[in-house]
Amino acid sequence: MPRNARKKSASGIYHIMLRGINRQHIFEDSEDNNKFLYILSDCKAISEFQLYGYCLMGNHIHLLIKEGKEGLDLIFKRIGARYVYWYNRKYKRCGHLFQDRFKSEPVDSDRYFTVVLRYIHQNPVVAGLCDCITNYKWSSYNDYIKRAGIADYDFAFEIIGKNNFETFMNEVRNEKCLEISSPSNHLTDVDVINKIEEITKINVNMIQNEPKKQRDIIIASALKINGISIRQLARVTGITTNMIWRISNR
Repeated sequence: MPRNARKKSASGIYHIMLRGINRQHIFEDSEDNNKFLYILSDCKAISEFQLYGYCLMGNHIHLLIKEGKEGLDLIFKRIGARYVYWYNRKYKRCGHLFQDRFKSEPVDSDRYFTVVLRYIHQNPVVAGLCDCITNYKWSSYNDYIKRAGIADYDFAFEIIGKNNFETFMNEVRNEKCLEISSPSNHLTDVDVINKIEEITKINVNMIQNEPKKQRDIIIASALKINGISIRQLARVTGITTNMIWRISNR
């Protein structure tokens, strides 16, 4: 089935969402977050796009950008290739890390631009990762407050006003933008990952690298999670359904 064409933005500005394949984590620690921001900054200079906002959220990323000399597909091919290469070397893994296709929506009005920027900055609060957007380290909010970092903040200040920016960003509104849709499973993949890591104390991405005996013990423990399926367990661990089925029948 052919993919739907992306909606083009008349302004060249887009709200982008990148997520981990099977909703797996793409940032495990501060080093990962810092590395992605370094790559984002480097690719920004090469592709000459404007970066108005960003938020790194464990298993997904929100960005607010304006295309420069390169289109979105090339921009994110460049970013993805660099980060995945580094991440796979660090964690001794192979294969894809990001969902095949990033999501995008056009941002064609000043009003919607401000809505999206506020939505991006409030994402960690809504997700329960912090109680105040100021306290979240991995978003562009503090780039704006400190007038430093990799975000291009002048455009937002022109629309919102420097003196109004903090108040506007912290206003609680029930605004909906580009979001992650939940799968129909009783347990989401994120739920399964969190439960496995809580039970086993092992990063899900690392299970494939465990010695066979230890790997099988981990899988057997994961199979006891209420509501999990063999297919879903295969998705989040990268272990084949046949292998998991054999473990479940021992």
